[in-house]
Amino acid sequence: MVDNVKIFGSDKVLKELEKSENMLFACVLGNTAVSKIEGISGAGGSPEMTPYTPALDVELMLRNEALSLPEIAITESDEVPAPTPGLLTKTTYELLDMPFVAVSAGLEVEPKTSYISLNGQPGGDLREGKGVPNPKEIFDNAVETGKFLSQIADHLMIGESTPAGTTTAQGVLTALGYDVEGKVSGCMMHNPHELKTSVVNAALEKNNVKPGDLKDDAFKAVEIAGDPTIIAAAGMAIGSSVPVTLAGGTQMTAVLGVIKSIKPDFDFSNIAIATTVYVANDETSNILDIVNQIADVAVYAADPKMENSSNPGLASFAQGSVKEGVGAGGSVLYAYLNGITPEEYLAKLEELTAKVFG
Repeated sequence: MVDNVKIFGSDKVLKELEKSENMLFACVLGNTAVSKIEGISGAGGSPEMTPYTPALDVELMLRNEALSLPEIAITESDEVPAPTPGLLTKTTYELLDMPFVAVSAGLEVEPKTSYISLNGQPGGDLREGKGVPNPKEIFDNAVETGKFLSQIADHLMIGESTPAGTTTAQGVLTALGYDVEGKVSGCMMHNPHELKTSVVNAALEKNNVKPGDLKDDAFKAVEIAGDPTIIAAAGMAIGSSVPVTLAGGTQMTAVLGVIKSIKPDFDFSNIAIATTVYVANDETSNILDIVNQIADVAVYAADPKMENSSNPGLASFAQGSVKEGVGAGGSVLYAYLNGITPEEYLAKLEELTAKVFG
């Protein structure tokens, strides 16, 4: 058992991560035009700014500053603006010198840093029946990337930065036939389930697809109702020859669904999801139910103890704002497995937040 981590299912991948000597964190970046729909996401502070969020997250990780805009993105919450969850991953990066690489699955705004490109395109507006224009190309390039990264690492942790990604996750999972309405999480305290469902329904109707029609065609599901991150993360996980921790919330359940659709006999025993307790305990979603519909995959939920923070924006995470993103839960889990205490972690997080946001 690991203190301050809830384990749902087997601890096999957790033990693999704990004994890892060369873990690599890969953050998959993607955009979808769904993020520009008013009220669907709080990322970036406003719908118009969401295309910049993934680039800014990586610029924070690698350069300690915003390069694409004058300042780092925030998440607009119901109470106080919250800093990017990328700060949690940045905290582990700083504390443990964690190896980190950015992977562009399909971006509207590319980061002004180094990154691996999968030659993908950003996702469209699902209401127009447009998801991802080139999912197979992204997937093939992602498989190659997963193979390569697993040759230089003994464990691959895959995070994501994709504003509105829970809506596209719902879209893909619905097309694949899973019961997920009202079960995906979100970055705001108020989870706009009705809006998300209306967008997903519009995508399916536009393409004359009913829920479950695309059970055996994940590429089509992503093409009409997904985002580039989902298919990229799935390809990287399939290509990996080492254990994989999917660091994220309900978006990562769509990755599982896509993997199962493409490879029905895939061995999930070397894959787990790592998230925060804020997602696992979220009463407006149900990550465990979704996972259980797809495969026997463990979920690990790390507790960053952010309710103890003196910073109102950080403390708001524990109240239901943001919850997850940029691999936050996985990065906290990795820090704890490497001997960092919650007190040490929170102190460093507050220090970085003050440095970045003043």
